[in-house]
Amino acid sequence: MARPRSVNVVTYNIHKGLSQFNRRLVLHGIRDKLNLLQADVAFLQEVQGKHESNARRHVSWPETGQHEFLTHEGSHSVYGMNAVYQDGHHGNAVVSRHPIPVWENIDVSHHPMESRGLLHCEVQVEGWKEPLHCINVHLGLWARSRRFQLEWLTERIRAAVPKKGPLIVAGDFNDWHRKASNYLEDELGLYEVFEKAEGRPARSYPAQMPFFSLDRIYVRDLNVDSVHRHAGAGWSRLSDHVALAAKLSRFA
Repeated sequence: MARPRSVNVVTYNIHKGLSQFNRRLVLHGIRDKLNLLQADVAFLQEVQGKHESNARRHVSWPETGQHEFLTHEGSHSVYGMNAVYQDGHHGNAVVSRHPIPVWENIDVSHHPMESRGLLHCEVQVEGWKEPLHCINVHLGLWARSRRFQLEWLTERIRAAVPKKGPLIVAGDFNDWHRKASNYLEDELGLYEVFEKAEGRPARSYPAQMPFFSLDRIYVRDLNVDSVHRHAGAGWSRLSDHVALAAKLSRFA
């Protein structure tokens, strides 16, 4: 039997690198924590590509976009700009230890009040015959918007992802009523890693006392070896969301 080849993944809404109520810059602490996780692929939401006012306000604001600041040496990152405003812009990012030769950011904004996107990447994992398709999502706050965005996500996967092969869809689903899991399983055969391992999605918001299961990691054609929530005092001061991680494997 072939030996399984595994990848460690994490999804994390980094709250634009700022503490609760935007009082402190905590991006350096986020970088330290992510480096400790040694994730092969990190799905990051609310990543600040540029913000001129915050750059003037915080002495240690990075000169590069936050996705580049969070990319360790020898790794790769892509950034999908979604929301654009006078001072700058923010969106989703994928940071990977493996090359990302193909990627595209797809606009799934349902109305002018919320700018949302799907960041679709093909990651070349060493030793894998097929690319690992990764889609980073941050869905809308309104239930009607999320219904449309899940349909657009499904259309994207059917059009641009092979019917068989490793696929991860992760991010902040804002799915207060837990509607996404049944839909994605019925339409695409995806399952959520914490539901698989523990029977229910992980509670991930608010970070100081997690109650809502907003952040998810859905997979297809991958084994779930382990799952982990990164919470506690060291993490809850960095973002209003909990970082969720999973070890996933595929037989060569």
